[in-house]
This record gives sequence, C-alpha cells and structure tokens, in this order.
Amino acid sequence: MPVLDPIKKAIAQKARLHMKICRFCGVRNAATATKCRKCKRKNLRWKKRELVK
Repeated sequence: MPVLDPIKKAIAQKARLHMKICRFCGVRNAATATKCRKCKRKNLRWKKRELVK
C-alpha cells in the first residue's frame, strides 16, 4: 500500500534511509552518531539511499 501523503512519505523516508551503518558489525546507528552503539568503533558509513529497481 503506497503512501500518498507527501509529508508522511518524507517522514517515513527519513526514518528508513537516513542512518549510519557500522562497517565492522553492521548495526544501524542514528544519523548523528560518531561511534557504533554496539561495538563502540568509529568506522561508520551512511546507509546507501539509491532506489533499487
């Protein structure tokens, strides 16, 4: 079921796509994180946001 309301769609995209991923353990972290919440390492990357067909 697609979300048609643009405000709700933007909120959902931010919650699902704007996060950082730990390169060591793969856990999801907040966008403002500087180190991993699980393993405490500082090697984080942004989640890929490209649309997959």
